[in-house]
Amino acid sequence: MTEPADALDLRVYWEDTDAGGVVFYANYLKFFERARTEWLRTLGVEQQRLKDETGLLFIVVCAHIRYHAPARLDDVLRVDLRVAQARPASLLLEQRALRAGTLLASAQVRIGCVQADTWRAQRLPRPLLAALNNNHKT
Repeated sequence: MTEPADALDLRVYWEDTDAGGVVFYANYLKFFERARTEWLRTLGVEQQRLKDETGLLFIVVCAHIRYHAPARLDDVLRVDLRVAQARPASLLLEQRALRAGTLLASAQVRIGCVQADTWRAQRLPRPLLAALNNNHKT
């Protein structure tokens, strides 16, 4: 993975763990979602405002996750992402969860842009496309 576009640090709480004392596998999806949401915020895209003003939503179209090592209670994780592919109505993101540089989970997640009332695919919002273009120039 090349340099990530953005990263989010978060702590593992009791509610994130399973009976074995490690992060429950499905919770990585939540961690990845939080990182995507915060990344969009850094690009000036607030999802509730986007829906209210344009009727557009982002949905997860597919996710492929690989687990490499366990995370445990009180670990501080860095969850990062980078844009692997941009299509007119979707983005393929590569995401990772790391603890002190150790890879814990990696994923490819495709998010699609849809109209909220019809669930039909729509072009990505112009502000997002502009922000992506500006970030690729740096």
